[in-house]
Amino acid sequence: MATITRNDLAMRLRDKFGLTATDAYKMIDIIFGEIGDALVNGEDVKFSGFGTFKILTKSARIGRNPKTGVPAVISARRVTSFRPSTEFRHRVGNKD
Repeated sequence: MATITRNDLAMRLRDKFGLTATDAYKMIDIIFGEIGDALVNGEDVKFSGFGTFKILTKSARIGRNPKTGVPAVISARRVTSFRPSTEFRHRVGNKD
């Protein structure tokens, strides 16, 4: 299983569009910066044909330490959620 890194994306942009490596890195930083800023501000980020990123707020709750079984408080937090589009789910072979 391969992992696509920031460097991989930059090199693909460079090769496909003839960008310099510096410009490709700048483009990636701008795109991910905008996505991050939107999520921090409570906005959903939707990519047609790919999916939607959202921030969910989870309430505090009681959980258990899996090793000891001792109850522990899991604090309230915000988490990022991704829901793939129907088109994307079909592309990767999930039919649900």
